[in-house]
Amino acid sequence: MSLKCIGIDIGGTSVKLGIFEEDGTLVKKWEIPTRKEENGKYILGDIAASIRRTAKESGLELSDFSGAGMGFPGPVLPNGHCEVCVNLGWKAGNPQQELSRLLDGMVVKSGNDANVAALGEMWQGGGKGYKNLVMVTLGTGVGGGIILNEKIWTGEQGVGGEIGHIHVMEGEKEACNCGGHGCLEQVASATGIARTARRMLAADNRPSTLRSLKNISAKNVLDAAKAGDALALESLNKSCYYLGWALATISMVLDPQAFLIGGGVSKAGTFLTDIIKRYHDELSPMATKKADIVLAKLGNDAGIYGAAKLIIG
Repeated sequence: MSLKCIGIDIGGTSVKLGIFEEDGTLVKKWEIPTRKEENGKYILGDIAASIRRTAKESGLELSDFSGAGMGFPGPVLPNGHCEVCVNLGWKAGNPQQELSRLLDGMVVKSGNDANVAALGEMWQGGGKGYKNLVMVTLGTGVGGGIILNEKIWTGEQGVGGEIGHIHVMEGEKEACNCGGHGCLEQVASATGIARTARRMLAADNRPSTLRSLKNISAKNVLDAAKAGDALALESLNKSCYYLGWALATISMVLDPQAFLIGGGVSKAGTFLTDIIKRYHDELSPMATKKADIVLAKLGNDAGIYGAAKLIIG
């Protein structure tokens, strides 16, 4: 029997886990709650206990696994050290070393969750066939992951791929979660798309179906734009313009083959990616062959696929 591996994706609410064959076949997946109390001290212990329990239920021993890959929301250095992981409460530690200890010395490799998800999409998702790509996740924030020559690129301090905090707007008064002003996340995330629409509604008297809604969401804006609501479409175009601007800037630096668009906002499909591509292509005139802008395919499983790929190599 060939060795299997484990993929782990640690989120703020739940931890997703999967057992994989070395050819990328997902054998089993499951979730456990993320216990963040006391600065996340229980998270790794819970993961190790769950792996042991699920392996036993599947008729496997820890020795049947070549290793476990892990993605979590924070900057990760090549040796696995994480200085701070705000969403989990972790500070100045090495989660991969600790999980390895809890799993009797099993090989554990780790990375930032967005980078790991990008690796998963390149391996078995929407990025299959590309060697150089950038994944952009449009959710509550804007996340990013960079793959160069089929490997995660993290930069010197582990913050490579923090696309959401590229400065794109001058004169923005509200602060971003990072402490900056005018970040891409403030205009192109799900939160940012809704915020941009609310601002436009307040500044423009044109009729819009959005005016009848109490709490406008990004989905509301996208649905209204698809249905031909002029103000909603103008608002969405503004958000996509800034996103296209940021991606064009990245193209001029990294020259990737493709950008993968994921996260909840990506459910709008090619209606969204077509608008992004229009602005990206307009704003990257030097590139004769423009980067493809395509949809991610693995959804919430991208993290566990990418984590497993850290082990499989």
